[in-house]
Amino acid sequence: MTFSSVIFDWRGTLVTTLSWPQWIGQALRQTGRDHSPASVQDVESALAAVDPDEARLDAPGVDCDAEVHRRTYFEVFADAGLEPELAAALYAVESDHRHNPFATDAAETLSKIKDAGISIAVLSDIHFDLRPAFTAAGLNGVVDAFVLSFEQGVQKPDPAMFAAALAALDVDGDTTLMVGDRSRPDGAAVEVGITTLLLPPLRSIHDRRLHRVTTLCGLI
Repeated sequence: MTFSSVIFDWRGTLVTTLSWPQWIGQALRQTGRDHSPASVQDVESALAAVDPDEARLDAPGVDCDAEVHRRTYFEVFADAGLEPELAAALYAVESDHRHNPFATDAAETLSKIKDAGISIAVLSDIHFDLRPAFTAAGLNGVVDAFVLSFEQGVQKPDPAMFAAALAALDVDGDTTLMVGDRSRPDGAAVEVGITTLLLPPLRSIHDRRLHRVTTLCGLI
């Protein structure tokens, strides 16, 4: 099969995602608080107690609107009894692309695909603009379209997200490859006729596995 376009998920696919201890630890450091493992665990336990399994933070629709996302997070922080300064720091860390570094093979993979004349979209359930992240990584102009849930008003696994990506690239699903790391949101691309590659979520920037994408695209 020859692909004319590739759609990439962002977090977990092209960039790493902070674990909860890393997220909390960074926020504690930014506010000058004790960031020992015990203090991190205290905050994590407080959040888990009011939002088991992230039922609220990761609820359907939270990423469809930036204000809904912010309000939901701060409600959980307040219910957990967190001080406003720490709550603000937690949200700032969650919303800062600098805490999501690119995999070491991301730039070369994206550039190789782009140089081959294959169009690229980044499709993400996210509450902030990802374009600055690509500019900061020296990837300005490599991505042809950004399809971001807070701009679209829908999020994966809604078929409308994938349809928006196809429309933005002006391509058909049967010549497009979707690349993601989670079966439910990213795997839903198959429901709209898009061939889908699911990779293990990035645990380190050194997890080099994007060569599987270029292989499927026939690029050696």
